[in-house]
Amino acid sequence: MSTPILQKHYKEKVVPALTKKLGYTNPHQVPALEKIVVTSCMGKAPDRKVAVDDAVAEIAKITGQRPSVTFSKKAVANFKLRIGEPLGARVTLRGDRMWEFLFRFINVTAPNIRDFRGIGSKSFDGRGNYAVGFADQTIFPEIELDQIKRQIGFDIIFVTTAGTDDEGRELLAELGMPFRDLKKDDATEGAAA
Repeated sequence: MSTPILQKHYKEKVVPALTKKLGYTNPHQVPALEKIVVTSCMGKAPDRKVAVDDAVAEIAKITGQRPSVTFSKKAVANFKLRIGEPLGARVTLRGDRMWEFLFRFINVTAPNIRDFRGIGSKSFDGRGNYAVGFADQTIFPEIELDQIKRQIGFDIIFVTTAGTDDEGRELLAELGMPFRDLKKDDATEGAAA
């Protein structure tokens, strides 16, 4: 089996670039992408069990891997939710599937977003991991528009080995993540006001 394109790019271009840019002395210090987690929650849907089945099918199409169903841990009377009821779906991508998904996300899915000007770069968690959410699944090319039963939102979490947000941001930017340039946005907002 051949090495994914983005993984080869990481080893050949990103590692030397980050080593030089961030001043690492050891190649094992360079942050790496550990896993990608795709989650969806159907908590507000009135027909929650059917909605979870739809979410499982959609995530399986998008990622190429069958997700696991998540269940509620508490009973919440206001939401008509009982303990152990299906609530959402989650899949963790590692290895070749992770690199292939990231490649498709950067080169096909992200530019497919309406009025796309880049992805915000502020959603880091303090430890170099990045999360981004999408309101519907139509941006993914694997989804057939005439087969959609309901709108399903997704969260995609990019888990890295970076110690800080700046290192994680540099890693994802070098991999090709289309971040919005915040300095340009601030300058245009200041000029408009």
